[in-house]
Amino acid sequence: MHLPSISRQAAGIGRLFNQQTSFMRGPMKITDLIEDIYDAALEPARWNDVVVGINEFVGGRACGIFSKDSISKSGVTHYYCGADPHYIQLYSDSHSKFDPLDCLPPLGQVVSIPDLVAFDEYRHGRFYQEWLRPQGCVDAANVVLENSNPNCPVLLTVLAGKHMVDDDMRQRIAQIVPHAHRSLTINRMIEYKTSEAASLAHTLDGLGAGIFLVDAQCRIVHANVAGRGMLCAEDFLRVAAGQLVARDGQANQDLRQMIADGGAGATAGSNAFSLIAHDGTRYVAHLLPLTAVIRDGAEASLQEFSLKPPSWKAVAAVFVRKAELDGQSCGKLVARAFGLTPAELRVLLAIVDVGGVPETSKALGVAETTVKTHLSRVFSKTGASRQADLVKLAAGFANPLAGNGPV
Repeated sequence: MHLPSISRQAAGIGRLFNQQTSFMRGPMKITDLIEDIYDAALEPARWNDVVVGINEFVGGRACGIFSKDSISKSGVTHYYCGADPHYIQLYSDSHSKFDPLDCLPPLGQVVSIPDLVAFDEYRHGRFYQEWLRPQGCVDAANVVLENSNPNCPVLLTVLAGKHMVDDDMRQRIAQIVPHAHRSLTINRMIEYKTSEAASLAHTLDGLGAGIFLVDAQCRIVHANVAGRGMLCAEDFLRVAAGQLVARDGQANQDLRQMIADGGAGATAGSNAFSLIAHDGTRYVAHLLPLTAVIRDGAEASLQEFSLKPPSWKAVAAVFVRKAELDGQSCGKLVARAFGLTPAELRVLLAIVDVGGVPETSKALGVAETTVKTHLSRVFSKTGASRQADLVKLAAGFANPLAGNGPV
């Protein structure tokens, strides 16, 4: 599944064990069993077959992997073989609290029932009389396989049948414990990474800005909902051979040059470029180079979440949003930040919304000279030198949570 570095490690451990041992018992080789255990690390459904193999290898009547809550004493069986489902359900519903595993052994230590309780007294108790004995068993071997959550560890239990757990069974169980421990640890890490990727993708999908993770060839590794909406419109952005492409030739060239440069030494402003839709709506794109931490962490999760080829490693995130001040509050925020007068703010908003000086003059019903005067003051106060810079500035104050993608 995920985490290729871990899967390679797991495979390497399995191969090493295969090379170093030829121990056999009956038809089940320990080498085959170890291989199955590491397969289950990447495909948890394979644990169903693994418990069958463990039971066969150690010579048990039944075998199961389960979790036991040390506080509530409740138990949940995850995988089992050789036991009647009635007794599995009985254990979960009521008899887990009578289980002698109240005081758990250290991680990896194989124990039998006499190691846990006074056996003669135990044989008169409910767990033995109502659960173990009716299954034709007198003893059981138990071992903690994984305890990342100390309050609810994962255990392996092998019911020994009509004989007590002997040294041979303990030894066989001990042989597989370290491998089962590693496998379950990998399962847990994969589950965490999968959950992390889903949470991150959900967060990105909640943003109104289009977000694209792209690799060094500008191929899209992941796009959020807003980004996919922009691509579906096939207007100012589109996909060609898996690559993010801007309709405007200069913008497309700027995007690729920024990615090729890796954003080294670039400021937020120099890593931005403008996009214009067919209807004249203006958008601003910002490119954020991804650090090694992000590439190896969140991006890796999203790469797997998006099922892209492993060679597609995201090197940059491209944020695209409409260049508008969405609402009166944002306009006031810009005016407050740069000390703009009401007239200067109106000119700024019009420049962003309708375009150049002539269009602004017509939209506001004032002379072009008046627009130019106010615009000059806006440039001076904001530090901008071009109208395109004002568009980028406005985009910086837009609410990224608002759904402002193209309709």
